[in-house]
Amino acid sequence: MTFFWSSWITLISFGCWAFILGVLLFVLKYKPEVEEDGTTGHEYDGIREYDKPLPKWWLVIFFGSIVWGVVYWVFFPAMLPGNWNGLATIKVDGEDVPWTSKNELFSELESNNKVFTDNFEKNILVKADAAGATATLATLNELQATMRRSDNPPADLQAQIDEKVTELAPYVEKLSENPNALKVGSRLFLQNCAVCHGSNAKGAPGYPNLTDNDWLYGGKAGNILTTLHNGRVGGMAAWRDQLGEDGIRAVAEYVLSLSGNQNDYDLDQTKVAQGKVIFHEPTNCVLCHGPDGKGMISAGAPNLTDNIWLYGGDRETIRETLRYGRAGVMPQWETKLGNERIMLLAAYVYSLSDKTGKAPETAMANTAATQPVATKEATAN
Repeated sequence: MTFFWSSWITLISFGCWAFILGVLLFVLKYKPEVEEDGTTGHEYDGIREYDKPLPKWWLVIFFGSIVWGVVYWVFFPAMLPGNWNGLATIKVDGEDVPWTSKNELFSELESNNKVFTDNFEKNILVKADAAGATATLATLNELQATMRRSDNPPADLQAQIDEKVTELAPYVEKLSENPNALKVGSRLFLQNCAVCHGSNAKGAPGYPNLTDNDWLYGGKAGNILTTLHNGRVGGMAAWRDQLGEDGIRAVAEYVLSLSGNQNDYDLDQTKVAQGKVIFHEPTNCVLCHGPDGKGMISAGAPNLTDNIWLYGGDRETIRETLRYGRAGVMPQWETKLGNERIMLLAAYVYSLSDKTGKAPETAMANTAATQPVATKEATAN
């Protein structure tokens, strides 16, 4: 709340208190003339008015509420925001901080999260034979807390965090075989990931299918963990200005000749030959997609030789991708969900992926009752 509104509400509140208190004191001091029977002489509809003192219990409650209100304002930061933090404190992230509604929310979230993490360690990790992850998680939480509190964190701190995240990969594989872990992971997926990847985790145009074996940044447990923790920002450059329309059409024809759906088209072999030359220019497509067009996990560049397309693999869509480029963003979930929930999401995604290269019907059938989880990478194909 701004200083103006806080001050305005403060003045109105004190004004109301002063007015009500003044009226009450005036009534207490006012002594009307009474007749011998104790009435004021005022009568209406047969009812005579007496002058009786206010009940003491009522006065105690009234004055007590005023005192309580003043004490409340002293303890909590209701006056002079920015200069007065109040006397009340609350524990957030292991530290005592001034009470605010925001800090109270964070404190309650931490309390609820502790219940979750305790249950995760005792009832999920232990039963999945992955209790060894507890020490790594503790270290990871400490490193992340240091990162949040530090204005100038050590240069190698992020590298230490990434290393600890990678150390959790073997435990994620164990969790992927645990029914309870998958059940919780499926709920997390539906709450956070299904809006993009669909409730069946099979994606949509621009959002990857999580149930196949095609991964832009790798489908191993460690890769999935890194993606969920840090997110991904992928980009396919626009080539319209560099290549011109003729170059765009030639490269699109060559990409079609590489792909798994080339049999659906009558290819122009002249354009295919021209496109091949353009594709293999050192600063063009080969830089990310490789000389064989199979892509590079390190760059998040997709494989162009299969029939799996993020935005569509027909001729006109490929041309549009080349002309205008593509931009995909997979958000980071580290600060939103925490390490334990990310482990469960990663385990669920890992369980859905077709590691054999066959259709993932078995994996989907095993988790049909719980429904899908987490997230692959949303970058250009």
